Amino acid sequence: MASTHERIISWSEKKVGKSKTTAFLAFLIGLITAAAAILLKNIIFQLKVFLTDNIATTGLSYLYLVYPAIGIVIASLFVHFIVKDDISHGITKVLFALSQRKARIKLHNMWSSLVASSMTIGFGGSVGAEAPIVLTGSAIGSGLGQYFRMDRKTLMLLVGCGASGAIGGIFNAPIAGVVFTLEVLMLDLTSTSVLPLLISSVTATSVSYFFMGKATLFRFEHFEPFLLSHIPLLIILGLVCGFVSLYFVRGIGICERFFSSVKNPYIRLAIGGVTLSVLIFFLPSLYGEGYETIEILLNSDTPASIMDGSVFFDHYENASSLKPIWILFLYVLLTMVLKIVATAATNGAGGTGGTFAPSLFVGCLTGWLVATLLNQMGIPVAQSNFAFAGMAGVMAAVMHAPLTGIFLIAEITGGYHLFMTLMITSVVAYATISIFEKYGLYARRLAQKGELITHHKDKAVLTIMSMKNVLETDLLCLSPDMTLGEFTQVLTKSKRNIFPVIDEHFKYVGSVQIDEIRNIIFRRDLYSRFRVRRFMTVPPAVLRIDMPMDQAMELFDRTKAWNLPVIDADGRYLGYASRSVIFNNYRTVLKKYSDD
Repeated sequence: MASTHERIISWSEKKVGKSKTTAFLAFLIGLITAAAAILLKNIIFQLKVFLTDNIATTGLSYLYLVYPAIGIVIASLFVHFIVKDDISHGITKVLFALSQRKARIKLHNMWSSLVASSMTIGFGGSVGAEAPIVLTGSAIGSGLGQYFRMDRKTLMLLVGCGASGAIGGIFNAPIAGVVFTLEVLMLDLTSTSVLPLLISSVTATSVSYFFMGKATLFRFEHFEPFLLSHIPLLIILGLVCGFVSLYFVRGIGICERFFSSVKNPYIRLAIGGVTLSVLIFFLPSLYGEGYETIEILLNSDTPASIMDGSVFFDHYENASSLKPIWILFLYVLLTMVLKIVATAATNGAGGTGGTFAPSLFVGCLTGWLVATLLNQMGIPVAQSNFAFAGMAGVMAAVMHAPLTGIFLIAEITGGYHLFMTLMITSVVAYATISIFEKYGLYARRLAQKGELITHHKDKAVLTIMSMKNVLETDLLCLSPDMTLGEFTQVLTKSKRNIFPVIDEHFKYVGSVQIDEIRNIIFRRDLYSRFRVRRFMTVPPAVLRIDMPMDQAMELFDRTKAWNLPVIDADGRYLGYASRSVIFNNYRTVLKKYSDD
């Protein structure tokens, strides 16, 4: 008798159909992902209120030296003893799953990132909750797709639905949710992909509206309308955002490599925990996601309250020789520069969180700093406008996603009337960083390993393909010590014109091709005199079984070869790969993933 699972699968295939089942799953993913986003936001908020509500704002608080370290320890212990898997770099993991794991994400990611990131951020970890919730949503989409035994193409789409719903649910930003999935996760835009993404994003946002209200994430009330005369200034802001983003991306990379070089997890925890706690002790704005700081900068021209609880506040209040604005400027500058260190220290020490919120934070501070400098130079601009545009500029450049930056900032602030401001800043920032960095922060790690699926259709299809799928193993092997006479006997049994030569340890040493030895095959006087090692040749290149297919094709193009041997990591012969088989496999994969 068929199980309940089998009956559900059979009913959905026969009665409902694939497209309707996909739409229903997109709706279900939106519901579940929204619940996860709401839960995550509330845990972080309640933890922060509980821990910091009674901290005085007029002086240094030594609790800031304790809270972040406690959060990282809790998250680390949870990951090490319960999850027993690496759950950091959430969006990068989703990209890797789409590129290399057939869109299959481990089921524990449906809850593990949520728990670890809520502890990390609630206790002060200087990271964002967006990457963990994107991984959570994507894992939900992958899990449901696997349960309904969806094909790989649909599974990839459902992973995108989870990401789209996650952004829509946590930001109340349905358009940004869809754009993020298409632009950052790099799913192809087709008629069949847009509708499920919209269903998930709109469903998640609607649920979030119902439980959390319709208010935007940030109030943005003190702004000036867009003026044509401000275009040159916005271009300057975009350039600055581009270079700040370059610092952000490369700085994060340097810090991550440093923490990766520390092999002892306890030493890593100590270094990261102490670094983070000390930074937050002196610069309390680095506590958590930093959204309160963004709110203040968007709605105040002299936001001195962001210095509450820091050593800078007393100097600001009692400034004599130095203008108060420069003390505030120095505080904001230090906070902006050290945010990446705090973010990398959080994750490097064992915490869990993303760089989504830090990029918004750094962008807001960058915009305010540029506006302050311009005002001090006698060029009047609205600091709130520049803080608003800076968020879009830095985020667009860091993620290499200008459309996401534009739509997300418009949706989370309600600043739809300043689309031109966002567009100019984001495009210029993105163009600036693109000169120096080919990939955004999330894709950079995978691109360096050749594991990234991209919008470049040929490269994307080659990335999906595997050397194992094109391996030919029907070639008859020769020994280097085999005589020419013995070879002719093997020749009569073969349907191929190429013969790999393997030593006693199964190591590949060369090959024999019929076309190259036709002049001696029928000379019986040479049958006992010539051995295979004498007339075998070494191919122009050898392929590795774990080699990405795009690198393999580069070798074929460079060597002009039609067939190349494939070996394992120890040099043992596995088979041959040919252009014709690869091209046939390529056409099959391309057709499968291009059909609407």
